[in-house]
Amino acid sequence: MSDERDNRHGAGASDDDDTAVSRPSGKRSSRRARGASSQTDTGAIATIERAGGDSGSAKASKADKKAARGSANPFKRLVKFLREVVAELRKVIWPNRKQMVTYTSVVLVFVIVLVAYIAGLDVAFIKGVNWLFG
Repeated sequence: MSDERDNRHGAGASDDDDTAVSRPSGKRSSRRARGASSQTDTGAIATIERAGGDSGSAKASKADKKAARGSANPFKRLVKFLREVVAELRKVIWPNRKQMVTYTSVVLVFVIVLVAYIAGLDVAFIKGVNWLFG
């Protein structure tokens, strides 16, 4: 496994190079993808271990249900939700001006083409119905 890492990052590269980037590049690193899969695996193992038949599982399940439900105050839940939304929006990699102009023009051209196609079908069906039932 270390041979693969040496080939990708160079022989003298350290793992600190990945964490030194201050701005996200928009691409997931292989290190991050591996970390996410290992976290998922350990979460599954923890769930399996927690599901075992010990006497503390009843207390743990009540605590899990209460934690999953959240606080009873809807305002606290709303504030928590809005904080999480802001945190997720900070993670978003926003397009720059050139990308936004490109995406907008592609969408507008596509919409114009579809409107013209549907209008053409509408006119064709109207003429067909008028010819048939006249």
